[in-house]
Amino acid sequence: MMIHPTAVIEPGAQLGENVTVGAFAYIGAHVVLGDHCVVQHHATIDGYTTLGTHNTIFPYAFLGAKTHDLKYAGGTCYLKIGNENVFREYVSVHTATSDGDATVIGNKNYILAFTHIGHDCHLGNDIIMSAQIATGGHVHIGDCANIGGNSSIHQFCHIGAYAMLGGHSFLKKDIPPFMIASGVPAVAKSYNRIGILRKGFSEEERVIIKQMYKLMYESDLNRSQAIERIRQLPDLKHDSRIYKTFFDFIQQPSNRGLV
Repeated sequence: MMIHPTAVIEPGAQLGENVTVGAFAYIGAHVVLGDHCVVQHHATIDGYTTLGTHNTIFPYAFLGAKTHDLKYAGGTCYLKIGNENVFREYVSVHTATSDGDATVIGNKNYILAFTHIGHDCHLGNDIIMSAQIATGGHVHIGDCANIGGNSSIHQFCHIGAYAMLGGHSFLKKDIPPFMIASGVPAVAKSYNRIGILRKGFSEEERVIIKQMYKLMYESDLNRSQAIERIRQLPDLKHDSRIYKTFFDFIQQPSNRGLV
């Protein structure tokens, strides 16, 4: 363990093995920091925040800040972070608003500088969030999504797995899995061809996803008709990862509707 003499570790904080804490960093009394985490100089971890292993927190990031939500009425609110995440400079992540609730971040996410993750957000795994992104409260982002820089995401929006939000966008509705949306406000533009190729989807799978996009956004069908036609695609097996990912998302409650 390497703790700089100027770092402040409050009594009660729990630090795992081989943790590094840099100069003038601050670790609050209720923080649990897993093995092999690196907290660089001037970074802050506070609140009821738990991190898994091999996370890296860059200078001036603040994890575990109190919610901005004016509905906060006290209680114990949490931030739960998995393993192998990177939080770059000036990233801020807030705890939840209601007693017992948590903001949750999964594993292997790469959160770039000046990005804000609001209260009660839920992030999956392998997400890339470019610089200067603002998420409102209760935003959900699925696995392997890619969020372009300087974008804003309205509270309660959901972004599906393998989806992409283009840079400089304002998202006020949900993005289904595998799709790309961009603009102000963001609208569907295409399917995420490069993203799914990089994640190992086969040519056959990519053809199905392209058909899904065309039914959703380039046909004369209304939304419910398009979804039913997608369900009936002859090459879309109901036990496939595409089917499960798409319909698990479509069937969940939405506060915002789809792009």
